[in-house]
Amino acid sequence: MRDEADRLLLVRRAHPPAQGRWSLPGGRVEPGESDEQALAREVREETGLDVTVGRLVGTVEWDGPGGCRYVIRDYACALRAGVLQAGDDASAVRWVADPELRRLPTSSGLLDTLTTWGVLPGSPS
Repeated sequence: MRDEADRLLLVRRAHPPAQGRWSLPGGRVEPGESDEQALAREVREETGLDVTVGRLVGTVEWDGPGGCRYVIRDYACALRAGVLQAGDDASAVRWVADPELRRLPTSSGLLDTLTTWGVLPGSPS
């Protein structure tokens, strides 16, 4: 999700995986939830913001601990309401401009994935 200044919404993970690293808000889909319902809930829990979930931006799969496999689907979102504040699984939350994002400690593969999907300009690093 981007704000009116074209900055991305990021959270600093408070727990593994990627604890202490910056990433996009998100989390698990609970039983009975759609992707859209889960994303709106996770964004609200982690950032204090209410969003409208839009189109699917991309999907990526990552190996997790103990042989599990994460299937991550990222969606574009539009801000509806709320006050930006870290909560739940986030130790911090902020809007970040693209050049600054490239200097932050981010979760593994985030920059390359966002670049491949056309969310960030340039070639994957």
